[in-house]
Amino acid sequence: MSKEVAAAAIRASHGKVAQIDEALQAAIENHGAEEHVGFPETAFYLPMACALLGEEVENLGQMQDVLEYTKTLLTDEPSDSVWLPYLSGTLDAGIATMLSEEMLKALDYLEGTEPQEGWHGFISDTILRSLGIQLVDGRMPGFAAVVGAAPDLETAEYIIRELQKRNILTFLIGNHNGKTMRDQLLEAGVLDQSIVEDPASGWDIYIVPLGPDTESIIYALNWAIRGALTFGGLQKGDWKGCLDYTRAHIFAFGLGLGTIDDLKFASGAGAINMGFSVICDTEIPEIRPTGVCTYEELVRELDHQNIVQRCIDVRGVKVTVREVDVPVPVAAAFEGEIIRREDMQVEFGGKYSHAIEYLTMRDMDEIEDGKVTVVGPDVDTVEEGSSHPVGIFMEVAGRKMQEIYESILERRTHTALNHAHGIFHMGQRDIPWIRISKEAFNAGWRLEHFGKVIVAELKNEWGAIVDKVQVTVTTDEDLMDQWTPVAKEAYRIRDERVAGMTDESVDLFYSCTLCQSYAPDHVCVISPERLGLCGAYNWLDARAAFEMNPHGPNQPVEKGECIDEEIGEFEKVNEFVYRESHQTVDRVSLYSIMEVPMTSCGCFEAILAVLPEANGFMIVNREFVDMTPCGMPFSTLAGTVGGGHQTPGFLGVGRRYVISKKFIRGDGGLPRLVWMTKEMKEDLAEGLQKRAEELGMPDLPNQIADEDDATTTEELMAYLQQVKHPALEMEPLM
Repeated sequence: MSKEVAAAAIRASHGKVAQIDEALQAAIENHGAEEHVGFPETAFYLPMACALLGEEVENLGQMQDVLEYTKTLLTDEPSDSVWLPYLSGTLDAGIATMLSEEMLKALDYLEGTEPQEGWHGFISDTILRSLGIQLVDGRMPGFAAVVGAAPDLETAEYIIRELQKRNILTFLIGNHNGKTMRDQLLEAGVLDQSIVEDPASGWDIYIVPLGPDTESIIYALNWAIRGALTFGGLQKGDWKGCLDYTRAHIFAFGLGLGTIDDLKFASGAGAINMGFSVICDTEIPEIRPTGVCTYEELVRELDHQNIVQRCIDVRGVKVTVREVDVPVPVAAAFEGEIIRREDMQVEFGGKYSHAIEYLTMRDMDEIEDGKVTVVGPDVDTVEEGSSHPVGIFMEVAGRKMQEIYESILERRTHTALNHAHGIFHMGQRDIPWIRISKEAFNAGWRLEHFGKVIVAELKNEWGAIVDKVQVTVTTDEDLMDQWTPVAKEAYRIRDERVAGMTDESVDLFYSCTLCQSYAPDHVCVISPERLGLCGAYNWLDARAAFEMNPHGPNQPVEKGECIDEEIGEFEKVNEFVYRESHQTVDRVSLYSIMEVPMTSCGCFEAILAVLPEANGFMIVNREFVDMTPCGMPFSTLAGTVGGGHQTPGFLGVGRRYVISKKFIRGDGGLPRLVWMTKEMKEDLAEGLQKRAEELGMPDLPNQIADEDDATTTEELMAYLQQVKHPALEMEPLM
């Protein structure tokens, strides 16, 4: 091994220790030794110091102790025995650099200069728990710390797409000659300005910009070391156990792009201590003997077309790339993509056309595995920017397949299509909204590729129960008219399976976080008497989904002590939602729209909105495009309600929640409903009448206005007074 690398790392470690020494003394002089110091939203103090040294640093004086230990790691020149694991001058220089970088960043947080504008900075314990477990249990193959910048925009996009399609999380760190990879990806159109406005949004697409300086690599490394303490059961101060754990269980690597200076060598040496190989695209000396990392420690790969695969080979990352016969990459990393109208080639469903998705079970000999049929005009025969109807009809067979699984597999259409780069999917059943980007269209995406992705997704993810999948994709309205009543009857039967069950009869509710790719803080809680707001999952569906996939988006939620029976607030539900909403929602009620209501994503079937003048609520379904009495159409309301926000007075719901006995019970229940669309009233007529009679108000359905009766507040008030709607006599809402 050339001593050139060791000498560079040692020089940088001396420089960093001197820098933190000077900065710490200045901080103590300005703030005092008792001044609190640390990172936000973590229980691990300074995580690297905690894990490796067992130090719980809470103030500047305690940081001095870490600094004094760090000085003991410094050496003046490379050791001859640099491959004695964890003890050589080179590796000790790496540890000294990591500890120094961590302390410097903590001081920056103290002074309010971190995180830098447009960059993520420190990674919280919440994110550690939600994503870190995927690193150690294999669902996420690993992460890449990309340091520097690519030689050009085309190479930057190519590298990031290669990482994305392998589901490898990418941290963007540092710069090369002042140019950052984040800005390259913005210019290339891979990222949009939202990543600058909210760097945390990058978690949804597996691209997180940590910081524009090399020192920001410590955020990735101290996130990884917390994995050893959290998931490995190791004790703070067990430095060897923690480093062994990261090497064996967290498959990360450093990817150096551009010139590698002394600090990058030293930071890389820190990563190597953790078992993370470093791969560079420049003519650097290589370190090939194994011993610290699983395979080589430091290698070069000058061909950018091969560099990602080289990283995977050197680190030993276990990657499964699903080769789907479609013209765009397919991976979970693309799930959070938004396709704006100006970037859209064509769309289906939404508010401009009809769309429907339906999955049904067949006998094994009734379908041909993998067959995709397209009926009707394809996307290359229609006008750019236009809207069209589409039906996606899926037929599955399997020896272990059961009818109860149909709705679960059907809902996975949302995930499958969103995994395709350049495809946007929202909604379910007969209210989907799908967009194809110009980029995907120009790459060759056509209707048949919807079917191919769905076949691959169901076979890959649900192979234990699905043996054969056949898909028909149609834009032919006659065929859609044939399938739609069949599908709606199936939806009705699914919804009625849970009839008769009550929330009091079960100890567990179930969560759904399937839509967190678009609404990161949203958590849907499904109970027997409150179906998922998408309308596709009831309590039995969610339970079956958990049994099929214990690591999936549907998890059991203990009720715990009932805090408020009327509004439906439960102790353990609050704890679960707080944890899974990334600590943004600490209270939630299941039966109220006015007091701590549940959050909404964007897949809701309908929206409830308060009408203060009427002392009640209106409900509008997604298909209704006209103005409502609250002065907003559905699309405007959706912008207010969606995104995972908790908005008292507004709530996204599944339409059949209206006929539940728990429907906004905390706010007065069904008698508070003063306006609903005519289509919803007709669709739910039988259930509405039954609930009205149970309440002793058999005329209530006729007292609820629709668009034929009123479209403005003034018209609505006149109608309500004419029919003597009970809401007018109820206790004031506001």
